[in-house]
Amino acid sequence: MLKFFLSRWLPTDIAMDLGTANSLIYVRGRGIALDEPSVVALDQDTGNILAVGQKAKDMWGKAPESITIVRPMRDGVIADYDVTKAMIKYFIRKVYRSRRYLRPRMIVCIPSGITQVEKRAVRESALDAGAGSVQLVEEPMAAAIGAKLPISETGGNMIVDIGGGTTEVAVISRFATVYNESIRVAGDEMDEAVQSQIRKVHNLVIGPFEAERTKIEIGSATVLNSRLETVVRGRDLVEGIPKAIPVDDNVIREALNAPVRAIVDSIRRALERT
Repeated sequence: MLKFFLSRWLPTDIAMDLGTANSLIYVRGRGIALDEPSVVALDQDTGNILAVGQKAKDMWGKAPESITIVRPMRDGVIADYDVTKAMIKYFIRKVYRSRRYLRPRMIVCIPSGITQVEKRAVRESALDAGAGSVQLVEEPMAAAIGAKLPISETGGNMIVDIGGGTTEVAVISRFATVYNESIRVAGDEMDEAVQSQIRKVHNLVIGPFEAERTKIEIGSATVLNSRLETVVRGRDLVEGIPKAIPVDDNVIREALNAPVRAIVDSIRRALERT
């Protein structure tokens, strides 16, 4: 009985990975309680938030012109403070419904290369959204702990964390970060490269979510043993009408060449300096 009372009424520790593309929330005792896109649908006339997360992403390409679909996180940091705060509040309440008047302790993952001003914005946004206390932890360290790497030992442990807005490359030893580099080349940069390549090769304008889907389905860094193909939907630049065309992995691989090379160069620098 006491255990039930404590679990229901006392604040619970939660951890949030506030990502550019997706946000995850881990609740102590429950595991991952939320995994949704970091996307918000706004009414252009009133500025009211109409949908958050997966519901907002599902509206992409289907909503009227009066509704704007935005991603309030950019390059791993807050681009729109008010919208980010509302998104965090929505996510917290979604996993914390029965404890709305309690303020949970929260850990938030952040890129290692952000400034003190950006760190303060993340912390204040989480506090304003309902957290009782907020601790920030750098993403490479969180990834190493989550992967159960032997970070307490003297040997080096390399982490390459490719997110939506940033790629984190770090070497961790004895609970400390020996080397780290955060570059703003990651999933978003790849999606933009796919959009640009399809526009150049096929005269087709596609949205970022269509580019992301294409990248996931047939994207690769090296030549594959078998050819992959998918149908891409967008707007024809010449005729101005919706169009669907087949695209193979060669086109996408060429698009991904530059961002992949930037990530590999970052890994090479880490190996050379440690």
